[in-house]
Amino acid sequence: MSRSAYSVTEITRCIRERLEGDPALQDVWIEGEVSNWYRSSAGHCYLTLKDAQATIRAVIWRTTVDRLAFVPQDGESVLAHGHISVYEPQGQYQFYVNVLYPTGRGALYLQFEALKQRLADEGLFEEERKRALPAFPVCIGIVTSPGGAALRDIQNVLSRRWPLVQVLLSPTLVQGEEAPVQIVAALQRLYARDDVDLIIVARGGGSIEDLWAFNDERVARTIVQSPVPVMSGIGHEVDFTIADFAADRRAPTPSAAAELAVPDQADVRGRLGALAAGLQEALGRRVSEGRRALTLQLQALARLSPGLQIERERQVVDDLAHRLLHAQRHRMSLWREQALSLERRLGALDPSGILRRGYAVVWGSNGRVIRQTMQAVPGDPVTVRVSDGDFRARVEEGQ
Repeated sequence: MSRSAYSVTEITRCIRERLEGDPALQDVWIEGEVSNWYRSSAGHCYLTLKDAQATIRAVIWRTTVDRLAFVPQDGESVLAHGHISVYEPQGQYQFYVNVLYPTGRGALYLQFEALKQRLADEGLFEEERKRALPAFPVCIGIVTSPGGAALRDIQNVLSRRWPLVQVLLSPTLVQGEEAPVQIVAALQRLYARDDVDLIIVARGGGSIEDLWAFNDERVARTIVQSPVPVMSGIGHEVDFTIADFAADRRAPTPSAAAELAVPDQADVRGRLGALAAGLQEALGRRVSEGRRALTLQLQALARLSPGLQIERERQVVDDLAHRLLHAQRHRMSLWREQALSLERRLGALDPSGILRRGYAVVWGSNGRVIRQTMQAVPGDPVTVRVSDGDFRARVEEGQ
């Protein structure tokens, strides 16, 4: 059995999903007259677009409003881009706007969007194709009008930030029917040189008609063919051209392009000072570490030095000499004591000592010591030794 009824929420959501599922209604341009323009306290804008037969409510979110190049008034004709959906609480379909232009310029904007889409489909705007700007360019080529304020602004910024850079002007018209051809020629003149590091394509602010030369397909393709990075600095921050998408880098103004093109000398000096201080500190640490390593090596070398070994052996020799001297002295002392002992013993056995006690030694004429009386023959001469010398005597009689 099929379902007989939907809730209001369900049917409203179904309608919203059908509208949002239609690609034609999600990428649509609508031209109409503005009425009931109102901006809420939150910053969102609400309006009605109408013509002679119908009206449609529209909403512009605050993030889109902040990017609008102009704010329309009731009664003005506009060309709006966006998508269709349903505001469910009120059950109303609405046009959600993301781009808004005055109708008088609508044809140019449609041409702009068509060319932008076609070139994007070819891959001309791919981020992978774009190159980084050189960090320290030596020569910058400028494509702009020689009498315009853009050139003066760029020169002032470059001379203030990085006076070392060389500026090479390739003059061209930046407005009018002849401008695209001249811009292409100015770019190609710079491409023919081998001393250009970066190219800036610049122009001051103006209306979409004033900037239209930079929406030319020939200019875009020539920029893409550049052998060096190209930066655009065209118009004001809210202005976008095809040249901006083709360039390697977009700057919101000519002055901003100059700011991005070169470093600030004050910052570079500061970084160099910090690097110099860091280098000095690193060198100081390296020298200290080298000195410590050298000291350790010298100490190790000293420990292995033959001179140190000789000193050690010399100490050993000194110690041995000291011990030898001590041993000799000790031995001499022992010998001295032994000699004294022997001397005492010898003294005790010395005949002269006995003689000093009153004894005498008698030798016979045959030179032999007379020890017994029987050896003494009367009348024989004898020699008698006493403590102070010898004298001669004769045996008178025996016992």
